[in-house]
Amino acid sequence: MLKSIDPLLNADVLYALRSMGHGDDLVLCDTNFPADSVARQTVLGRLLRIDNVSAGRAARAVLSVLPLDSFVDKPASRMEIVGQPDEIPPVQQEVQAQIDAAEGRSFPMGSVERFAFYELAKKSYCVIQTGERRFYGCFIFKKGVIPPDAD
Repeated sequence: MLKSIDPLLNADVLYALRSMGHGDDLVLCDTNFPADSVARQTVLGRLLRIDNVSAGRAARAVLSVLPLDSFVDKPASRMEIVGQPDEIPPVQQEVQAQIDAAEGRSFPMGSVERFAFYELAKKSYCVIQTGERRFYGCFIFKKGVIPPDAD
């Protein structure tokens, strides 16, 4: 255990989060996502896991250390429901609440069509699979920066 680090953030996940640079994308996905095959195509090249927790709880852990990119319009995106792109299911509402809490303000997610989401995921830095079993518990977060300390 580490002081002030969410215990869900295992060593492999922390390594990836620290290794990412400004503008790199992270995929947080549910148990139904083709995580292993997609992860093999990412920069990291292997699947990371935060098992046995919901997407919302995993998002809270990740966002406790990962700044979202303030230089783009939508640094967080969700996978759209097929045939209902404007519907936001409870799993996505829960992650939206975690994003808003981490940012300290309303910070609406963008949305990405399912197959376009898969293509973006393949180009990401890494994929973290959660224990989320509800459908459409898949998200992309773009890493931002931490400003220097004021002297």
